[in-house]
Amino acid sequence: MKSLTPSEQKTMNQDFGSSATFLSLRSSAAEKSKSPSVAEQFSGFLGNLVIKNISQISVRYGEITAALNKRFRDTESKTANSLQVGSFGRRTGIDGISDLDMLYLMPKGKWADYESGGQSKLLKDVKDAILKRYPSTNVRVDRLVVTVTYTNFHVEVQPAFEQEDGSFKYPDTKNGGSWKITKPRAEMDEVSRVDTDKNGNLKCLCKMTRAWKNKHGVGMGGLLIDTLAYNFLTSTSAYDTASFSSYDTLSRNFFDYLANLPKQDRYDAPGSRQHVKVKTPFQRKAKKARKLCDEAIAAEGQKNSGKKWRKVYGNQFPVGTPSSKDAESKSMAANASWNDTEEWIEDRYPVDIRYDLKIDCTVTQNGFRAQALRAMLAKHFPLLAGKSLAFHVEHLGVPGDYELYWKVLNRGDEAKHRNQVRGQIVKDTGSHSISESTDFMGDHVVECYAVKDGVVVAKDRIHVPIQNNKA
Repeated sequence: MKSLTPSEQKTMNQDFGSSATFLSLRSSAAEKSKSPSVAEQFSGFLGNLVIKNISQISVRYGEITAALNKRFRDTESKTANSLQVGSFGRRTGIDGISDLDMLYLMPKGKWADYESGGQSKLLKDVKDAILKRYPSTNVRVDRLVVTVTYTNFHVEVQPAFEQEDGSFKYPDTKNGGSWKITKPRAEMDEVSRVDTDKNGNLKCLCKMTRAWKNKHGVGMGGLLIDTLAYNFLTSTSAYDTASFSSYDTLSRNFFDYLANLPKQDRYDAPGSRQHVKVKTPFQRKAKKARKLCDEAIAAEGQKNSGKKWRKVYGNQFPVGTPSSKDAESKSMAANASWNDTEEWIEDRYPVDIRYDLKIDCTVTQNGFRAQALRAMLAKHFPLLAGKSLAFHVEHLGVPGDYELYWKVLNRGDEAKHRNQVRGQIVKDTGSHSISESTDFMGDHVVECYAVKDGVVVAKDRIHVPIQNNKA
């Protein structure tokens, strides 16, 4: 890979963080035989997280802005009077981002039209303005915002009146209507300030944490992630000048920090100090991530190092240099005596986890009492062959319409010997459940995905470790 030009370097810095240093992989024959360094691995990882459809998102923002400017100001500017906020505005989002936020700054002269009980009317006027210009677009009012849905992402438009202190007053239609205050500029400014103070490491940590929550199905909002990363880095000076070569220990120590946080309902956002809700506890999955980080750090310099980090962050983490990866893949394909039929949900849909999903399994056998698989695993009870398994959705927090998919993956030598790896992604039949049986030993995996508006918004997995003896 060639070195970056100064203009290319500047563009990447804007995506990754204000002052992070980016490395290119050297391509000499000697280097190809070596495992990538920690810095090279994390540099490649952050490169893979860069949002690929920025131009498409920008076009949609411009279309909405033009429609509202036409309605409320009789102009057609695609940039004036709107503010990109949320993860996209804070520059902490990653590829696959689907939940985009926008403030439309209402003319001050319109305040009298909506001040007294006009919250619903304001949102309806915004909706009608967008539909008038783009009648085939899916637009709806959703309590606080007007949601404009496109393929693979949606924009939540929040009309607001700017206040003298730089905050914004926006409508809430709940319980007859009221006006609330938001301070996104304060949040964006504070995140950028600390990111600069921490050598660009804050925004990088926010991005990596999003990859983790998408990999492990952690129902955390973007502002909560940014708040926790901000709290961690402002609590220590250890990473004030750190580079990518320290991102292995940065990862481990951050997940250790998350795992040991006391459970609470909310945090104060950077800058605004407004409340950020915790939808579901994250400590247990953070503890697991810390353990996976320890295993990846222990494998540094080894051939499987990248695969260890993929267990933490998902398939966007590189497993090696492109040349070594291609050679290994070709070699495995040529020598395999089994068909690799595993499919990946991220190849079908973008993944942006926002809601909680939990699956479990009822284990039964004639003559024996039914048991829950998670309870069995917690008590270290063995799962033997010859059992019937009924996987089901125990909890799903996705609102409105969605589609459900399942994936059953058989792992281990026995699965390969029988050529029964499986791993195909299949649509749920409507029962929110699937039935299987424990035919042969191996550490099998069952995953479930909830897809809303073309985006995976919730997921869960359960391990099925089958021993070889029948009961």
